[in-house]
Amino acid sequence: MPTARDRVVIDTNVFISGVLATRSVPARCVEAVLSGAQLIATESTLKELFERLLSPQFDPYVARARREELLSRLAPLVEIVEVIQQVRACRDPCDDKFLEAAVNGRADVIIAGDKDLLELHPFRGVAIVSPAEYLGR
Repeated sequence: MPTARDRVVIDTNVFISGVLATRSVPARCVEAVLSGAQLIATESTLKELFERLLSPQFDPYVARARREELLSRLAPLVEIVEVIQQVRACRDPCDDKFLEAAVNGRADVIIAGDKDLLELHPFRGVAIVSPAEYLGR
């Protein structure tokens, strides 16, 4: 189970999966991080989360108010770090922003469902795990 000392970066897709399926492993994982760890993000990772989560494509599945509630809950809990050290290591360059958040935010772990990120485990001393693996720690 996560500890209060964990510094955690969560991939956008894990957040979205958790919102769409509230009893899923990703949902339980996000809840565990929000209640017992330090969430780390950059402006870039937060921007992607806000844009994707508030996209009208999810309107048929989850009420916008519920998605906004999650984002409001996140705001006071997230530590936003500045990207000083850029990272270019992932096969999918769009995922480098999560590596940057982890490296610049001195994260202990990245939680991802993305194979391109998971294949980099460990990355510069940062564990990269699935939501199920995180919950099993």
